[in-house]
Amino acid sequence: MPLDPAPAIFRAVVSTIVPEAGELDANGWQDLLGVIEALLRDRPESLKRQLRMFLGAIQWLPVIRYGRPFTRLNAAARTRVLTHLQNDRIQKVRVGFWGLRTLVLAGYYGRPTWRTSAALEFHDAS
Repeated sequence: MPLDPAPAIFRAVVSTIVPEAGELDANGWQDLLGVIEALLRDRPESLKRQLRMFLGAIQWLPVIRYGRPFTRLNAAARTRVLTHLQNDRIQKVRVGFWGLRTLVLAGYYGRPTWRTSAALEFHDAS
């Protein structure tokens, strides 16, 4: 799995970007990670390494401002950290954030159980 060294950090990032992800059970997380793993499967190892390094930076950069790592921040502080990265003046940081955000959204909304529940909700609303 490309994210093995940082599962707690990744869960915190996912739950910040998609707050509903905090309600996922073990199977939901497994589905989400499966979608992301499939998306990253054919990507170069260098890209996977950059993703792991970016997650490490997300974990430790908040220590400078908040005195604690990302996984120990409250939801509002986590959102501020990610908003800063999203709008950072350094293009590589912004690109890294948007790439990570894209993976998170694809993983969450690409889960088979989400697609099924969304289809049922749409059908019930019709």
